[in-house]
Amino acid sequence: MKKTLLFLVAVVFGFAAMAQGVLKTNLKAEKAIVAEDIAFEPAKAYSLGVAQQPATPVRTFKNTDFVTVQNIGTSANAYGYGYAGGQKSLVNVNNDLNMVTNFHRMGGALDPAGYSGDLGYDVSVDGGVTWTNMVELYVCTENAGGTYYTDAARYPNHGVFNPIGNTDPNEAYVQFWAPNLDGSNGAGSWGGYSYGRAKIGDINDTTKNLKSTHGEFYQYIPDGYTLTNLGDVWCADLNQDWTSGAMVFMESMIMNHGVWDDAEKRFTYEEFLIDCNPLGGSADRPALQKIEFAPDGITGYVAVLSDFGDFPIVSGFSYYPILWKTEDGGESWSDPIPVALAGDEGIGAVQAFLTDDELGELFEPPIPDRDEIQFTTAFDFDLSVDAWGNPHIAVVCGITGSTAYSIITQVSAITGYQPTGAFLLSSFDGGDSWVGSECGRQKTFRGTFGDLTEDNRTQIARTPDGTKMFVTWLDTDLPGVVDNQQPDVWARGIDLITMSKTAVDGEDVPNNVTEFSEGMWQAYFQATCNEALVSGDTYTIPIVYEDMDPADPAVQVQFKYIQDFAYTSADFVIPGYEESDAIQHNTMVVGQSYPNPASGTTSVNVTLVENTTVSFEVFNMMGQKVYDIPATNMGAGLQTITFDASSLSNGVYFYTVTAGEESISKKMIVE
Repeated sequence: MKKTLLFLVAVVFGFAAMAQGVLKTNLKAEKAIVAEDIAFEPAKAYSLGVAQQPATPVRTFKNTDFVTVQNIGTSANAYGYGYAGGQKSLVNVNNDLNMVTNFHRMGGALDPAGYSGDLGYDVSVDGGVTWTNMVELYVCTENAGGTYYTDAARYPNHGVFNPIGNTDPNEAYVQFWAPNLDGSNGAGSWGGYSYGRAKIGDINDTTKNLKSTHGEFYQYIPDGYTLTNLGDVWCADLNQDWTSGAMVFMESMIMNHGVWDDAEKRFTYEEFLIDCNPLGGSADRPALQKIEFAPDGITGYVAVLSDFGDFPIVSGFSYYPILWKTEDGGESWSDPIPVALAGDEGIGAVQAFLTDDELGELFEPPIPDRDEIQFTTAFDFDLSVDAWGNPHIAVVCGITGSTAYSIITQVSAITGYQPTGAFLLSSFDGGDSWVGSECGRQKTFRGTFGDLTEDNRTQIARTPDGTKMFVTWLDTDLPGVVDNQQPDVWARGIDLITMSKTAVDGEDVPNNVTEFSEGMWQAYFQATCNEALVSGDTYTIPIVYEDMDPADPAVQVQFKYIQDFAYTSADFVIPGYEESDAIQHNTMVVGQSYPNPASGTTSVNVTLVENTTVSFEVFNMMGQKVYDIPATNMGAGLQTITFDASSLSNGVYFYTVTAGEESISKKMIVE
């Protein structure tokens, strides 16, 4: 029996190898950083006080138009902003409050006696022009009289909760979530969560909660986090047991869901599991996990990069995105939705982005057909959801190397680029089918900074109405530099209505955001915001990076805020999707009323593709109209309809939004 099984495995492996073609030898490739390599920091990174920061080299820049860079907060070391694939929700935008926040660990030059396990934030309430820095909201206390704090927070996430109808930044709250080293999921290791909230207008009004690994919940380092427009917190973690000293993936995801309790002025949480079973795949665990919801807060997705064995051509070899969908605000989640990159079902834009000459540098003759090549994602990605409830994934794609779950990073002698591209992978039908838009090519992949590594760090921001997406990544474009040691931030915008992407002087290329600025060649561990700041026709993309000693991440860092990198609608001139015939949009998108159930003032978000006349009506279960707002002209983009439900009796109602000739109805509850 065993011989038969081994024979079948060999046959499957042989078919896969023939499908991929024969790769040339000695091609440079990279694999994901395994969990063991990100588990700990050097002992000196835990210490109180500040290590000496080397002086930043003085550079002379050209007299040209480059971005403005501001000093904001500091931290005792570089570890809070992560590791390869470790980008978290660190920079947050709230357009209603014109607010930008940067979340980080404490210490550094602005907090000389600060401890790296404490947490704080920097905040601007004028769109990133002026800042209040180093607002501490979490302090370690669990040290049993020693110097080691088991509640020392590490790689944090955060968001801003703005109560419905509030326009005063002082009445909003910062919510945070971070892992800690309480040792409950492995001796002296991870297992604890630190979470809470802080009122922006009162630095003393904070909460602190600690939760250890328990039962079947083996807590680790959450990668997925969002705070929705309905005010719900979602924090997602990969369930992995480290109690034996080695990682055992429990084939599930830990989901933490927080709901605002207005009476107690805090979030209350539930914790549950979603199956994440690799089935026929052989990846030890997913490479990364993200979660995001649409602007209406109702339709959402959680996604991983993994291999569930769904596609024979890459089974056991390559990563690809896998998503789970909710259409009821997270009450229920779908079965896994795999996204094929390779094979007959694969994404055409991914399979077509390399030239024939580039393929000839990678494969022995005969060069395989493109749908016979094993394409893969890299190991970090980001997720967003558009106005219509459709998922979009920003990720670097390329060709699988000669070892499983690797990506080829050999630079082409012809083009000077790696065989990789940053893509926006998009579904326009709720995840059933996918298309791709190439955002830009890369010359390097991974940088090494002491004991930290950093890949291209692909991230995504959207406009508040979810009609535009902005993709950023890190790449070093310097002669003779073969690794991502001196990174710049690169960016591309994609308009989901016009199906176009941004250009630079009319060319089909991304923007080098940090070129000729003080961030040039040193935009280490950049973090991009969740949403763009929108003012009229201008879309500003807040970005923060670490000014650090690249040889020693354990010394203090200065956070640098890129203040004025922006696009306008005139920048979107390049066709974004070749498969545009698969893309269809309606006149409008209607969100779920909030709050729901309602008792007083209630709002409905409506996203319009173009200027049109909009009316609003509410009907009871008998079909009788009980409330209406007469037709009025509204502009394209996100519009909010607000009405008073206090005059309605308790019960179930339907509201109908009519825009032009299209009407959409949804249910709401009044109590």
